Amino acid sequence: MDFLEPAFMQRALLAAVLVGITAPAVGIYLVQRRQALMGDGIGHVAMTGVGLGFLLNSNPVWMATLVAVAGSVAMELIRAYGKTRGDLALALLFYGGMAGGVLLINLSPTGSNANLTSYLFGSLSTVSTEDVTAISILAAFVVLVTVGLRRQLFAISQDEEFARVTGLPVRALNLLIAVTAAVTVTVAMRVVGLLLVSALMVVPVAAAQQLSKSFRATFVLAVATGVTVTLAGTVTSYYQDVPPGATIVLYAIGIFVVLTLLAAPLARRRARAAEQAAADCDARCVPTTRQPKDDVKVL
Repeated sequence: MDFLEPAFMQRALLAAVLVGITAPAVGIYLVQRRQALMGDGIGHVAMTGVGLGFLLNSNPVWMATLVAVAGSVAMELIRAYGKTRGDLALALLFYGGMAGGVLLINLSPTGSNANLTSYLFGSLSTVSTEDVTAISILAAFVVLVTVGLRRQLFAISQDEEFARVTGLPVRALNLLIAVTAAVTVTVAMRVVGLLLVSALMVVPVAAAQQLSKSFRATFVLAVATGVTVTLAGTVTSYYQDVPPGATIVLYAIGIFVVLTLLAAPLARRRARAAEQAAADCDARCVPTTRQPKDDVKVL
């Protein structure tokens, strides 16, 4: 347990737990909406915020949050109203965000390639007390939204038209999901990195779906998987001196593969049980509709 002694590891582990909770909590809605790569696009846009933070000598986490939120709102509006040119507009937004971030970091007096790498792929030693405070506040917002509004968010993720008919504010909830995803990206960038955060939002959810079918069970299992892999990846990074972001994502993919292998025989067993139950019912069940007798006149 010597990894708990350094102060920077205490901060990194706390940040890892918060990331493990928030990333799958938002990712489950993105997966339901078939927007699994949205986190990757927001990560590109957030890079400009990081560059602005260095250039203006302010906290990069808060600046990245502001820029990522603005970018996520723009992405949602393009998705909702964009026609044939929507994909092109999103591509320009993604690539422009990454290019702007790299340029601004190199123009800032305090920026360097080391700073850029730590935000792209995560870094344990650079998680400061200010970062932990910002991450904690942002993570509280994400949990409040994803848990407190889970019924409404699930409804629009499953069927927007039905949700609109029932009276839900679909447009506002769509924007809220986009903003929450943007906040999650900035929460995770210090541990996982902007280029890999999307994987942590998607892979634990995909792993959980291998064993569970209900939304609640998938949510709980995905969050548990996220916390497990972030803690394991952070500790491994400390002992083996490897990038934390890449290690965390590889652990998540490993769990996905293991659960997929376990789920295959379980699915076959359930299918056989369902077939056997159907066969037993056919043998035992009596038809509920009576057939008319031969001597009764049927009108």
